[in-house]
Amino acid sequence: MDGLMLRLERAVTRLEQVSVTMQASSGMANGDCVNGIDGGLTQCVEAFDLLLRGPVSDYVNHSRAIGSEVEKHAEMVKDALQTQRTFLKLVTTHQEPAQTELQDLLKPISDHIQEIQNFRECNRGSSLFNHLSAVSESIPALGWVAVSQKPGPYVKEMNDSATFYTNRVLKDYKDIDRHHVDWVRSYLSIWTEMQAFIKQHHTTGLVWSKSGPIAPSSLFEPPTDSSTPCPPPPPGPPPVFTDNDSQPQAGNAVAQHSALFAQLNQGMDITKGLKHVSDDEKTHKNPNLRSQATPTKTKCPVTVNPPRAAVQKRAPLLGLEGKKWRVENFEQKHDLMIEDTELKQVVYVFNCNNSTLQIKGKINSIIIDNCKKLGLVFENVVGIVEIINSKAIQVQVLGTVPTISINKTEGCQVYLSKDSLSCDIVSAKSSEMNILVPEGDDDYREFPVPEQFKTVWDGSKLVTEPTEIAG
Repeated sequence: MDGLMLRLERAVTRLEQVSVTMQASSGMANGDCVNGIDGGLTQCVEAFDLLLRGPVSDYVNHSRAIGSEVEKHAEMVKDALQTQRTFLKLVTTHQEPAQTELQDLLKPISDHIQEIQNFRECNRGSSLFNHLSAVSESIPALGWVAVSQKPGPYVKEMNDSATFYTNRVLKDYKDIDRHHVDWVRSYLSIWTEMQAFIKQHHTTGLVWSKSGPIAPSSLFEPPTDSSTPCPPPPPGPPPVFTDNDSQPQAGNAVAQHSALFAQLNQGMDITKGLKHVSDDEKTHKNPNLRSQATPTKTKCPVTVNPPRAAVQKRAPLLGLEGKKWRVENFEQKHDLMIEDTELKQVVYVFNCNNSTLQIKGKINSIIIDNCKKLGLVFENVVGIVEIINSKAIQVQVLGTVPTISINKTEGCQVYLSKDSLSCDIVSAKSSEMNILVPEGDDDYREFPVPEQFKTVWDGSKLVTEPTEIAG
């Protein structure tokens, strides 16, 4: 009798193993990342590990070769991807929880995104700012786990946001330091491989296990009883994966826009209202004054989008640091001026609102970043004038400039001089752009820059041209 019972138990064990194997095979065939046999890793998690050991490892190694802020940033990205691996592993062993619990599960990934983006904001003065910006602009791609239907295209969109800055890195270092070129290649390949991973395992959205317990409310704390779902915690904040900027009031925008137009339309007379700064008041000629103009460094709060009020509280700054003129955090200031310029110098204008800046002489380049209702008047630029992430910008050229670049900007008026009519104007992801060409002594003729295009196949190639409605 004992021998018969032993044989019966062995037969039952074999049947159970065959049943588990059939369930696993069925789950894999349906694209479901179910448990591996005997607690082994699923194909889904193993594929993610390949991504970590490949592109992510290369990216971290190249970041260490560059060092400084880039290396620290890379460690943050690595930690974020490790957290996402933990989340994906939980997905393969648990059923989808309620929306409230899911928000709590996603919060660690959201926190990593906040930390990475905030690191960029705290290091705006870094010489490696383009590297930090490339990562900061694309890291929301980790939020694909919260995107239903088409998470793959979402990751591609985030990756495209990084290329604006990676192209800058390539331009600056392609003939100087190969490490930076390899860094760009390895970083972009992370999101390329991520798209392939999503297409294979989560094509139409995150795929949860069809069996097992309901997922717990915490990613790093196991539930007290695996057989029953955890009690729902108090409602938490939703994961931060989007950047929604508040829109200004239409009336105020029109009024202040008209005021800026009037300021810039003065032409050469605009200098009459500017305040003259004597030599003993210039920070680049009096180093002891820099301590009064430089804002006190404080620990940046860990948030994706620092509150507008906190940004505006930073002390205004206008001074020369090395070869860079910094113009930052000015409000309602229409007599800003930079003179005594040199050909090798650049001007970086950041977070200036409802202000006017004049630049005298000939300089290398000008960058306007994150400004609103700003008027810029300059004489000669030998490189490029770039306008990025800004709104309601007025630019007047008094001399010459070879290239003007407009990116992610809403509302930009460019007044060209007779000597600058041959300049190239490049725009992307921008709207309400107008170029004003001089006619006569004091008049300008306005031409809108196309925003809408039509593309057709002519039998051998694609032909793209602006639509009539777009100008």
